Amino acid sequence: MSFPCEPLRADADRVVISVNPMADAGSVQDRVDQLAEMLRQRGVTPEIDTSLSAVAEAAGRWHAERRLRALVGVGGDGTAAELANRIPPGLPLAMLPAGNENLLARYVGWAAAPEELCGTLFDGQIARLDAGRANGRLFLLMAGCGFDAEVVRRLHARRCGPVRNRDYFKPILHSIRTYKYPPLEFAYTSTDPSGGHRVTFTNAGRWLFAFNLPCYGGGLRIAPHAHPSDGRLDVCVFRRGGLWHGLRYAGGILLGTHHRMGDVLMQRVPSLTVSAAAEVPYQLDGDPGGLLPVRLETVAQHLALVVPRRT
Repeated sequence: MSFPCEPLRADADRVVISVNPMADAGSVQDRVDQLAEMLRQRGVTPEIDTSLSAVAEAAGRWHAERRLRALVGVGGDGTAAELANRIPPGLPLAMLPAGNENLLARYVGWAAAPEELCGTLFDGQIARLDAGRANGRLFLLMAGCGFDAEVVRRLHARRCGPVRNRDYFKPILHSIRTYKYPPLEFAYTSTDPSGGHRVTFTNAGRWLFAFNLPCYGGGLRIAPHAHPSDGRLDVCVFRRGGLWHGLRYAGGILLGTHHRMGDVLMQRVPSLTVSAAAEVPYQLDGDPGGLLPVRLETVAQHLALVVPRRT
Protein backbone atom coordinates (compact mmCIF):
# COMPACT_ATOMS: atom_id res chain seq x y z
CA MET A 1 0.00 0.00 0.00
CA SER A 2 1.34 3.46 -0.87
CA PHE A 3 1.66 6.32 1.58
CA PRO A 4 3.48 9.68 1.63
CA CYS A 5 7.26 9.30 2.01
CA GLU A 6 10.29 11.55 2.30
CA PRO A 7 14.06 10.89 2.36
CA LEU A 8 16.11 10.30 5.50
CA ARG A 9 18.61 12.92 6.62
CA ALA A 10 21.92 11.71 5.21
CA ASP A 11 23.98 13.58 7.85
CA ALA A 12 22.07 12.38 10.95
CA ASP A 13 24.60 10.68 13.26
CA ARG A 14 22.57 9.61 16.31
CA VAL A 15 20.26 6.65 16.96
CA VAL A 16 18.49 6.23 20.29
CA ILE A 17 17.51 2.64 21.14
CA SER A 18 14.70 1.94 23.61
CA VAL A 19 14.67 -1.62 25.00
CA ASN A 20 11.44 -2.92 26.54
CA PRO A 21 12.52 -4.66 29.79
CA MET A 22 9.51 -7.01 29.53
CA ALA A 23 10.71 -8.41 26.19
CA ASP A 24 12.66 -11.71 26.06
CA ALA A 25 15.93 -10.57 27.59
CA GLY A 26 18.36 -13.12 26.10
CA SER A 27 17.74 -12.88 22.37
CA VAL A 28 16.84 -9.19 22.55
CA GLN A 29 20.11 -8.07 24.13
CA ASP A 30 22.16 -9.96 21.55
CA ARG A 31 20.28 -8.29 18.70
CA VAL A 32 20.54 -4.85 20.30
CA ASP A 33 24.30 -5.28 20.72
CA GLN A 34 24.63 -6.34 17.09
CA LEU A 35 22.61 -3.36 15.86
CA ALA A 36 24.63 -0.95 18.01
CA GLU A 37 27.94 -2.29 16.67
CA MET A 38 26.73 -2.06 13.06
CA LEU A 39 25.72 1.56 13.62
CA ARG A 40 29.12 2.42 15.10
CA GLN A 41 30.82 0.85 12.10
CA ARG A 42 28.86 3.21 9.85
CA GLY A 43 29.73 6.31 11.86
CA VAL A 44 26.50 6.62 13.88
CA THR A 45 26.50 6.82 17.68
CA PRO A 46 23.84 4.67 19.42
CA GLU A 47 22.39 5.47 22.84
CA ILE A 48 20.68 2.54 24.60
CA ASP A 49 18.31 2.76 27.57
CA THR A 50 15.34 0.93 29.12
CA SER A 51 13.85 4.11 30.56
CA LEU A 52 11.07 5.46 28.35
CA SER A 53 11.43 8.97 29.73
CA ALA A 54 15.20 8.92 29.15
CA VAL A 55 14.99 7.73 25.54
CA ALA A 56 12.19 10.19 24.75
CA GLU A 57 14.27 13.04 26.17
CA ALA A 58 17.41 12.01 24.29
CA ALA A 59 15.57 11.45 21.02
CA GLY A 60 13.78 14.77 21.32
CA ARG A 61 17.05 16.58 21.98
CA TRP A 62 18.88 15.05 18.99
CA HIS A 63 15.84 15.56 16.77
CA ALA A 64 15.70 19.26 17.67
CA GLU A 65 19.38 19.50 16.69
CA ARG A 66 18.59 17.73 13.39
CA ARG A 67 21.05 14.93 14.22
CA LEU A 68 18.62 12.06 14.97
CA ARG A 69 18.50 9.30 12.38
CA ALA A 70 15.81 7.42 14.33
CA LEU A 71 14.45 6.40 17.68
CA VAL A 72 14.48 2.59 17.55
CA GLY A 73 12.08 0.77 19.84
CA VAL A 74 12.85 -2.85 20.74
CA GLY A 75 9.58 -4.60 21.52
CA GLY A 76 6.12 -5.12 20.08
CA ASP A 77 3.10 -3.06 19.11
CA GLY A 78 2.59 -1.83 22.68
CA THR A 79 6.14 -0.50 22.79
CA ALA A 80 5.66 1.30 19.48
CA ALA A 81 2.46 2.94 20.73
CA GLU A 82 4.06 3.95 24.03
CA LEU A 83 6.98 5.58 22.26
CA ALA A 84 4.66 7.38 19.83
CA ASN A 85 2.85 8.88 22.82
CA ARG A 86 6.11 10.22 24.29
CA ILE A 87 7.73 11.86 21.26
CA PRO A 88 6.81 14.95 19.24
CA PRO A 89 5.12 14.65 15.83
CA GLY A 90 7.56 14.05 13.02
CA LEU A 91 10.31 12.44 15.12
CA PRO A 92 11.54 9.42 13.09
CA LEU A 93 10.62 6.10 14.70
CA ALA A 94 11.56 2.52 13.80
CA MET A 95 11.16 -0.82 15.56
CA LEU A 96 13.32 -3.91 16.06
CA PRO A 97 10.46 -6.39 16.54
CA ALA A 98 10.54 -8.36 19.80
CA GLY A 99 6.89 -8.75 20.68
CA ASN A 100 4.06 -11.24 20.24
CA GLU A 101 2.21 -10.28 17.05
CA ASN A 102 4.31 -7.35 15.77
CA LEU A 103 1.46 -6.26 13.51
CA LEU A 104 2.89 -2.82 12.77
CA ALA A 105 6.31 -4.28 11.94
CA ARG A 106 4.79 -6.73 9.49
CA TYR A 107 2.70 -4.01 7.87
CA VAL A 108 5.55 -1.56 7.19
CA GLY A 109 8.27 -4.20 6.64
CA TRP A 110 10.49 -3.93 9.73
CA ALA A 111 12.68 -7.03 10.02
CA ALA A 112 13.76 -8.78 13.23
CA ALA A 113 17.32 -9.19 11.92
CA PRO A 114 19.60 -6.34 13.13
CA GLU A 115 21.46 -6.16 9.82
CA GLU A 116 18.22 -5.59 7.90
CA LEU A 117 17.03 -2.85 10.27
CA CYS A 118 20.46 -1.22 10.09
CA GLY A 119 20.13 -1.19 6.31
CA THR A 120 16.71 0.43 6.61
CA LEU A 121 18.12 3.16 8.88
CA PHE A 122 20.55 4.15 6.11
CA ASP A 123 18.78 3.21 2.88
CA GLY A 124 15.11 3.48 3.84
CA GLN A 125 12.69 6.38 3.81
CA ILE A 126 10.34 8.16 6.20
CA ALA A 127 6.67 7.25 5.78
CA ARG A 128 4.13 9.79 7.00
CA LEU A 129 1.18 7.88 8.47
CA ASP A 130 -1.91 8.84 10.42
CA ALA A 131 -2.30 7.95 14.07
CA GLY A 132 -5.51 7.32 15.95
CA ARG A 133 -6.29 9.10 19.21
CA ALA A 134 -8.53 7.88 22.03
CA ASN A 135 -9.36 10.37 24.79
CA GLY A 136 -6.03 12.06 24.12
CA ARG A 137 -3.89 8.90 23.85
CA LEU A 138 -2.44 7.88 20.50
CA PHE A 139 -2.91 4.42 19.02
CA LEU A 140 -1.28 3.15 15.85
CA LEU A 141 -3.30 0.12 14.74
CA MET A 142 -6.82 -0.01 16.09
CA ALA A 143 -9.20 0.44 19.00
CA GLY A 144 -11.70 -2.15 20.18
CA CYS A 145 -14.73 -1.69 22.45
CA GLY A 146 -16.54 -4.64 24.03
CA PHE A 147 -15.66 -8.33 24.10
CA ASP A 148 -12.08 -8.20 22.81
CA ALA A 149 -11.30 -5.31 25.18
CA GLU A 150 -12.59 -7.43 28.07
CA VAL A 151 -10.20 -10.22 27.04
CA VAL A 152 -7.32 -7.71 26.91
CA ARG A 153 -8.27 -6.31 30.32
CA ARG A 154 -8.26 -9.77 31.92
CA LEU A 155 -5.00 -10.73 30.22
CA HIS A 156 -3.12 -7.66 31.41
CA ALA A 157 -4.51 -7.90 34.93
CA ARG A 158 -2.51 -11.15 35.26
CA ARG A 159 0.47 -10.21 33.10
CA CYS A 160 3.92 -10.61 34.66
CA GLY A 161 6.14 -10.92 31.58
CA PRO A 162 6.13 -11.19 27.77
CA VAL A 163 2.71 -12.07 26.28
CA ARG A 164 2.41 -15.23 24.19
CA ASN A 165 -0.56 -16.32 22.07
CA ARG A 166 -1.31 -19.13 24.54
CA ASP A 167 -1.76 -16.53 27.30
CA TYR A 168 -5.03 -15.44 25.69
CA PHE A 169 -6.66 -18.87 26.18
CA LYS A 170 -7.88 -18.45 29.76
CA PRO A 171 -9.03 -14.80 29.40
CA ILE A 172 -10.99 -15.72 26.26
CA LEU A 173 -12.71 -18.66 27.98
CA HIS A 174 -13.52 -16.58 31.05
CA SER A 175 -14.88 -13.72 28.93
CA ILE A 176 -17.04 -16.14 26.92
CA ARG A 177 -18.60 -17.36 30.16
CA THR A 178 -19.10 -14.01 31.84
CA TYR A 179 -19.22 -11.10 29.37
CA LYS A 180 -22.78 -9.76 28.95
CA TYR A 181 -22.32 -7.67 25.77
CA PRO A 182 -23.83 -4.42 27.08
CA PRO A 183 -25.21 -2.17 24.33
CA LEU A 184 -22.84 0.47 22.96
CA GLU A 185 -23.98 3.78 21.54
CA PHE A 186 -21.80 5.47 18.97
CA ALA A 187 -22.15 8.73 17.10
CA TYR A 188 -20.34 10.21 14.12
CA THR A 189 -20.84 13.15 11.80
CA SER A 190 -20.91 12.85 8.03
CA THR A 191 -21.76 15.01 5.03
CA ASP A 192 -25.06 14.15 3.38
CA PRO A 193 -24.91 12.72 -0.17
CA SER A 194 -25.78 16.06 -1.75
CA GLY A 195 -22.91 17.73 0.13
CA GLY A 196 -25.26 20.39 1.44
CA HIS A 197 -24.81 19.95 5.18
CA ARG A 198 -23.34 17.69 7.85
CA VAL A 199 -25.47 15.19 9.72
CA THR A 200 -24.76 13.42 13.02
CA PHE A 201 -25.72 9.74 13.09
CA THR A 202 -26.31 7.81 16.31
CA ASN A 203 -26.43 4.02 16.29
CA ALA A 204 -26.18 1.06 18.66
CA GLY A 205 -24.12 -2.12 18.67
CA ARG A 206 -22.55 -4.67 21.00
CA TRP A 207 -18.97 -4.76 19.71
CA LEU A 208 -17.05 -2.04 17.89
CA PHE A 209 -13.67 -1.68 16.20
CA ALA A 210 -12.01 1.41 14.75
CA PHE A 211 -8.97 0.80 12.53
CA ASN A 212 -6.20 3.19 11.62
CA LEU A 213 -4.37 0.35 9.82
CA PRO A 214 -5.87 -2.89 8.45
CA CYS A 215 -4.19 -4.99 11.16
CA TYR A 216 -5.62 -7.29 13.82
CA GLY A 217 -4.29 -10.27 15.76
CA GLY A 218 -4.33 -13.69 14.16
CA GLY A 219 -4.32 -12.15 10.69
CA LEU A 220 -8.07 -11.40 10.89
CA ARG A 221 -9.06 -8.92 8.19
CA ILE A 222 -11.85 -7.01 9.87
CA ALA A 223 -11.25 -3.75 7.99
CA PRO A 224 -9.01 -4.79 5.09
CA HIS A 225 -9.35 -1.47 3.28
CA ALA A 226 -8.23 0.77 6.16
CA HIS A 227 -5.71 3.21 4.70
CA PRO A 228 -2.79 4.62 6.73
CA SER A 229 -2.94 8.15 5.34
CA ASP A 230 -6.56 8.94 4.41
CA GLY A 231 -7.38 10.93 7.56
CA ARG A 232 -10.17 8.52 8.57
CA LEU A 233 -10.84 5.52 10.79
CA ASP A 234 -12.47 2.40 9.37
CA VAL A 235 -15.20 1.46 11.83
CA CYS A 236 -16.77 -2.00 12.06
CA VAL A 237 -19.76 -2.50 14.37
CA PHE A 238 -21.33 -5.85 15.24
CA ARG A 239 -24.86 -5.16 16.38
CA ARG A 240 -25.60 -8.40 18.28
CA GLY A 241 -23.90 -10.02 21.25
CA GLY A 242 -23.45 -13.54 22.57
CA LEU A 243 -21.41 -16.60 21.71
CA TRP A 244 -23.49 -17.69 18.71
CA HIS A 245 -23.38 -14.29 17.04
CA GLY A 246 -19.67 -13.98 17.86
CA LEU A 247 -18.99 -17.27 16.05
CA ARG A 248 -21.14 -16.14 13.14
CA TYR A 249 -19.24 -12.88 12.85
CA ALA A 250 -15.90 -14.69 13.13
CA GLY A 251 -16.92 -16.99 10.28
CA GLY A 252 -17.86 -13.99 8.17
CA ILE A 253 -14.49 -12.35 8.86
CA LEU A 254 -12.62 -15.52 7.90
CA LEU A 255 -14.61 -15.75 4.68
CA GLY A 256 -14.38 -12.03 3.98
CA THR A 257 -18.18 -11.70 3.89
CA HIS A 258 -18.91 -9.98 7.22
CA HIS A 259 -19.34 -6.60 5.51
CA ARG A 260 -22.39 -8.01 3.73
CA MET A 261 -24.16 -9.13 6.92
CA GLY A 262 -27.29 -7.16 7.72
CA ASP A 263 -26.29 -6.66 11.36
CA VAL A 264 -22.74 -5.44 10.62
CA LEU A 265 -22.06 -1.75 9.96
CA MET A 266 -18.93 -0.61 8.13
CA GLN A 267 -18.23 3.13 8.08
CA ARG A 268 -15.24 5.37 7.36
CA VAL A 269 -15.17 8.51 9.50
CA PRO A 270 -12.61 11.02 10.83
CA SER A 271 -13.94 10.72 14.39
CA LEU A 272 -16.64 9.16 16.54
CA THR A 273 -17.69 8.84 20.16
CA VAL A 274 -18.58 5.55 21.87
CA SER A 275 -20.45 5.27 25.17
CA ALA A 276 -22.35 2.74 27.27
CA ALA A 277 -24.60 2.79 30.31
CA ALA A 278 -22.68 -0.16 31.82
CA GLU A 279 -18.95 -0.43 32.51
CA VAL A 280 -17.47 -1.45 29.15
CA PRO A 281 -13.71 -1.48 28.51
CA TYR A 282 -11.86 -0.41 25.39
CA GLN A 283 -8.42 -1.48 24.20
CA LEU A 284 -5.80 0.26 22.07
CA ASP A 285 -3.33 -1.78 20.02
CA GLY A 286 -3.87 -4.77 22.29
CA ASP A 287 -3.34 -2.89 25.56
CA PRO A 288 -6.05 -1.77 28.02
CA GLY A 289 -7.30 1.74 27.29
CA GLY A 290 -9.87 2.30 30.05
CA LEU A 291 -13.64 2.37 30.28
CA LEU A 292 -16.15 4.01 27.95
CA PRO A 293 -16.98 6.73 27.03
CA VAL A 294 -14.21 7.35 24.51
CA ARG A 295 -13.71 9.76 21.64
CA LEU A 296 -11.83 8.21 18.74
CA GLU A 297 -10.30 10.40 16.06
CA THR A 298 -7.60 10.55 13.42
CA VAL A 299 -4.44 12.64 13.73
CA ALA A 300 -3.41 13.09 10.11
CA GLN A 301 0.20 12.20 9.18
CA HIS A 302 1.33 12.37 12.81
CA LEU A 303 3.75 9.45 12.53
CA ALA A 304 7.16 9.52 10.84
CA LEU A 305 8.18 5.87 10.49
CA VAL A 306 11.56 4.87 9.06
CA VAL A 307 10.61 2.03 6.70
CA PRO A 308 12.32 0.01 3.95
CA ARG A 309 12.39 1.73 0.58
CA ARG A 310 9.68 0.41 -1.70
CA THR A 311 10.66 -0.26 -5.28
